[in-house]
Amino acid sequence: MNMRNEIQKELIDAIIPFWEALRDDEYGGFYGYMDYDLNLDKKAEKGCILNSRIIWFFASAYKALKDPKLLDEAAHGYEFLKEYCIDREYGGIYWSMNYDGSPKDTTKHTYNQAFSIYALSAYYEASGDSEALDLALQLFHTIEEKCTDEGGYLEAFTREFKPESNDKLSENGVLAERTMNTLLHALEAYTELYKVSKDSKVKARLEWLLDVFADKVYNPELKRQEVFFDKDYNSLIDLYSYGHDIETSWLLDRATEVLGEAEYTEKITKITDILAEQIYELAFDGHSVLTECEKGVPYTVRVWWVQAESIVGFINAYQKSGDKKYYEAAEKVWEYIKEYFIDKRPGSEWFWDLNADGSPRVGRPIVEPWKCPYHNGRMCLEIMNRLADGK
Repeated sequence: MNMRNEIQKELIDAIIPFWEALRDDEYGGFYGYMDYDLNLDKKAEKGCILNSRIIWFFASAYKALKDPKLLDEAAHGYEFLKEYCIDREYGGIYWSMNYDGSPKDTTKHTYNQAFSIYALSAYYEASGDSEALDLALQLFHTIEEKCTDEGGYLEAFTREFKPESNDKLSENGVLAERTMNTLLHALEAYTELYKVSKDSKVKARLEWLLDVFADKVYNPELKRQEVFFDKDYNSLIDLYSYGHDIETSWLLDRATEVLGEAEYTEKITKITDILAEQIYELAFDGHSVLTECEKGVPYTVRVWWVQAESIVGFINAYQKSGDKKYYEAAEKVWEYIKEYFIDKRPGSEWFWDLNADGSPRVGRPIVEPWKCPYHNGRMCLEIMNRLADGK
């Protein structure tokens, strides 16, 4: 129980207070940027993904800890989303807002719509506010009606939902028309939405997404997920995303658990077992997990979210298989996080990323539109639940 207790302490004593301190009571939501030197920019862009992830975090923390203050923080983020992030004219969620809640980047991205659904589903479950569930279902229909073609989910759109270049979720020198990342977080969002709504249309699309992962995203020869695709699901690059594969290994299992259909559990478990095993064999170096490997060349920088997701993925694999190597790997990653990732400076949280020697990459912000409490906060909540007494 030692690792569980330490992780719970990190959540309660460090992660929660850090994000509570970023609450903006003047303009709503939460402040969107803190630099490496811990300077808070109160007039920085407020990413809608960041705001959604903060809502999800506080709502989920409330469900676990039952502290009313946490629900109040989630409600604060919810009011900002409801008031400012939703486009009342064309529908959907903007990419980002200015500090005062006015639109900054009016791009509509499927990934972003999905995270709002994820947040709203958690907030509804925590608060019982039916308006949040209604908004989540509206965004589900927005994705299904405006963000798809005959082959599945597309990526980026203008404010009016006309397709545009997917530069926001394309990396490594390619411009993707479909991405594993967007599909993964649509599946994650639909899992939580189906859990709280039991909507038959959501269920059907969740099943469709699981089939896409099994039949088009997963590469059985290389035992990995492909990352960037053209419209026909042809892979655009030789890229092994270790971080996403270990994250996927437990998120797909969670989807089948919520779905409760034996045929999908059987189909998906075979894949998730392999994904976890591959990450253990290829990316875990005895203390931390590599982020990715492009054309056979590993990226040696360690990234905060990859370590957090690896702990959950390894514990999930241990719970399924009983193989203690996964539990021990999770412990090793936690030791690495404690030693190197947790920023010991007062008023900070976790570093974004580290050099191979464990030193922080100076200049990387502590908070920005992608740096959030979703990965490390979720890791804490998952481990607290999975390693609870009697489990």
